[in-house]
Amino acid sequence: MAISLHNSTNISRVGFASPFLGSNSASKVSISVSLPSFSNLSFKSVETSSQQLYRISAMSKAESSSSDQVKVDISLSPRVNSVKPSKTVAITDHATALAQAGVPVIRLAAGEPDFDTPAIIAEAGINAIREGYTRYSPNAGTLELRTAICHKLKEENGISYTPDQIVVSNGAKQSILQAVLAVCSPGDEVIIPAPYWVSYPEMARLADATPVILPTLISDNFLLDPELLESNITEKSRLLILCSPSNPTGSVYPKKLLEKIAEIVAKHPRLLVLSDEIYEHIIYAPAAHTNFASLPGMWERTLTVNGFSKAFAMTGWRLGYIAGPKNFIAACNKIQSQSTSGASSIAQKAGVAALGLGYAGGEVVSTMVKAFRERRDFLVKSFGELEGVKISEPQGAFYLFIDFSSYYGIEVEGFGKIENSESLCRYLLDKGQVALVPGDAFGDDSCIRISYAASLTTLQASFERIKKALISLRPAVPV
Repeated sequence: MAISLHNSTNISRVGFASPFLGSNSASKVSISVSLPSFSNLSFKSVETSSQQLYRISAMSKAESSSSDQVKVDISLSPRVNSVKPSKTVAITDHATALAQAGVPVIRLAAGEPDFDTPAIIAEAGINAIREGYTRYSPNAGTLELRTAICHKLKEENGISYTPDQIVVSNGAKQSILQAVLAVCSPGDEVIIPAPYWVSYPEMARLADATPVILPTLISDNFLLDPELLESNITEKSRLLILCSPSNPTGSVYPKKLLEKIAEIVAKHPRLLVLSDEIYEHIIYAPAAHTNFASLPGMWERTLTVNGFSKAFAMTGWRLGYIAGPKNFIAACNKIQSQSTSGASSIAQKAGVAALGLGYAGGEVVSTMVKAFRERRDFLVKSFGELEGVKISEPQGAFYLFIDFSSYYGIEVEGFGKIENSESLCRYLLDKGQVALVPGDAFGDDSCIRISYAASLTTLQASFERIKKALISLRPAVPV
């Protein structure tokens, strides 16, 4: 495939020409992608609207010996059209492209540890290749890894599973999607507290289910109010998604609050719970993690999702898993068998090594968590000193979800009006060259997500850039 990149003052165009069809092919495909320039970036580009700033056009022509042309139907499934692209992925990709083009952008948008995969884990993957462990793996995952996962869940979370109640997938993201597809029917409702991970509502839509968004408050540390939950459960409610520690807020659900939620869930036979625990080990004392399935009466209705990407710095290895009652897990396994099949045999060997590091990942993980905590403390203190900022101190994960809404409504000379989280992020990228994620991607437009999965030096530099960009602004309302 040949790739060409043309720069102008306003538009960067990337053209792709595919050689795979051959010179005598009866069909030729050309695709052009128009990307907005750095100065004119708008994160609205990731929304499926007629005003997209990323304009992707595709043309397919069937050529024959005559001059007649047959137009190909390029319409898409209504299900796909209902889904929004991931804004975090789009912003991260754009920031990466800017950096590769020489723009000194600090990228704090991606949810990815900046640490290398621990050596002992990497060596296990390398050895798997050297020893020829490179063939297809069983669809649900190797027995070795599923057994290790069962041991982990028993020792660390106090819940018992057998290997046939585990499915290993290509990342926790796949595990979540398969769970939603397995248990939701058209018209079902999926209850999602906001702020939420960007993919939850879209996964519900892919299952022809309806996402029901329940807002939370920064004054409540973005934790779900049990009374609000109870008042929104209907006969259509099928799945409640909980994420603790949370992406994007870093909030951790206390055990007592989870027990109240469990009491409400227990009243509704159709209601299941998907507990996303991918940030389980990135937690800051005195906060403590509680597995939802370990609560009284919840094992039978809880699907626990976890993985290796965050705690073990294995994002590129693509390895996650789901645990739950056998009938639900068998359904997830069936979906996987007709889509990706088993996860990488190499990654699974590395996963076994990761779980062999000891309780909660042992010293290797605790060292990374210590660094995350130091970074969190720096940012909380620094942003807390800025005028017009509200912060809920995260208890886990590696994100700050900061309320900058007091800056909305300000007119900036040469830029325009800061109207929402998207325009403020665009302003900070334009003025400060720091890439952040607008809160509207997570269901809360008053905030911006900052990932502190970066070195302390990088975070110090990014804070100074943000501070400088905001210094000329004044809060529109007193805080």
